[in-house]
Amino acid sequence: MASRRRLVRLDHGVGRAFDAAGDAQRAQQVAHEGGLAGAKFALQFNKGLAQAGQGGQPGGEGGGVVLAAPVQPGRGRAFYNADVTVHDAPFDVQVLWSRVGAWARELGFSQVGVADVDLSAAEPGLMQWLAAGFHGSMDYMAAHGLKRARPAELVPGTVSVITARMDYLPRATLPDWQDAELARLTRPHEGIVSVYARGRDYHKVVRGRLQKLQDRIAAEIGPFGHRVFSDSAPVLEAELAARSGQGWRGKHTLVLSREGGSMFFLGEIYLDLALPPTAPVGDHCGRCQACIDICPTGAIVAPYRLDARRCISYLTIEHHGSIDEELRPLIGNRIYGCDDCQTVCPWNKYAGRSTLPDFDAREGMSGSTLVELFGWSEDEFLRRTEGSPIRRIGHERWLRNIAIALGNALAALPADDRGRDGLRRALQTRAEHPSDIVREHVRWALGR
Repeated sequence: MASRRRLVRLDHGVGRAFDAAGDAQRAQQVAHEGGLAGAKFALQFNKGLAQAGQGGQPGGEGGGVVLAAPVQPGRGRAFYNADVTVHDAPFDVQVLWSRVGAWARELGFSQVGVADVDLSAAEPGLMQWLAAGFHGSMDYMAAHGLKRARPAELVPGTVSVITARMDYLPRATLPDWQDAELARLTRPHEGIVSVYARGRDYHKVVRGRLQKLQDRIAAEIGPFGHRVFSDSAPVLEAELAARSGQGWRGKHTLVLSREGGSMFFLGEIYLDLALPPTAPVGDHCGRCQACIDICPTGAIVAPYRLDARRCISYLTIEHHGSIDEELRPLIGNRIYGCDDCQTVCPWNKYAGRSTLPDFDAREGMSGSTLVELFGWSEDEFLRRTEGSPIRRIGHERWLRNIAIALGNALAALPADDRGRDGLRRALQTRAEHPSDIVREHVRWALGR
């Protein structure tokens, strides 16, 4: 699509620091006043213009301010001088959105939506959750504060957010997968890795495909400011997803879809292009509280309220250091994450299978024994988890988690069970491990 560039000026001084979320709106107004009524445009950063706040007069012709909705990856400060990309052939938003949906499906996404950037209604709940300490040792959540609920502060100039969900059940998943996953809990010798982590690191898959989606949109309408995210920045992903119609917040706080359950990843494209929001959907949990009832540690302290400090996913992935002895027996044989609240959810009978091979289970990540997994050297751990989300916890926490599971297996087996000897021998191989954390958890396990 052909496009032309025109500088849009607002001559009332260079000293005013405009609110980033308002820049696009004001630029549209100025564009209208400048004879560009009816044009559809995206705002693009002009690399040759000066950064606001660096001193001197910003670039442009003859002083004044050239408005922008500035977005540039890797920059934390707003750029207020830019030019407007004006499309000579205005695009039809409905036609564009139907194409976006088709492109998204080609890339492996099951649904896309659009949310606006006003998340102010979610701010009190976020601050209350943080004030209660429910984020545990995830200090980065408190450090970012309300930026998580203010997209235009995270990426100045953002006026819309495209949300996307990507199913992650492996392609060969059987219809009775929920029963099969729950059955793993009855096999104390087996180490359970959360379903989402058995394949490739979703951060890379989702972000890469979101970038390809953005490229397709830009090829259609011209360049625009954007950044893509997937669980990789201070973003209220579930809130944005719910507002854009991806589903509703379940009582376990995850997003639920009538068409796809909750076994999916979320991703976002922050953009400086105004798109009409897609409609949210209603809550369909009703009186069901299966997720609350099954939670092994009571981490879902009330409907829609999660205390991460008790959540097994937090304890085995996010938490560094020693795990509270009170909680260790409740972890069972879960060594990375926990899917219990999802496997019992009635809506997950509709969970979609991934169309991508990326999320198929890797060798060793499904059905392996605790003894086998505990025997991995650090080099083997790094080799087997290359490109996997599991690698981020490191070998020390991997051993810590499995030591707990081995201790729980010892406690679950009868005293005369021959399998106990193999479990104890495995634990004793790490009794003199260099890590204080590993040694402490091994001692606890041997005492079970």
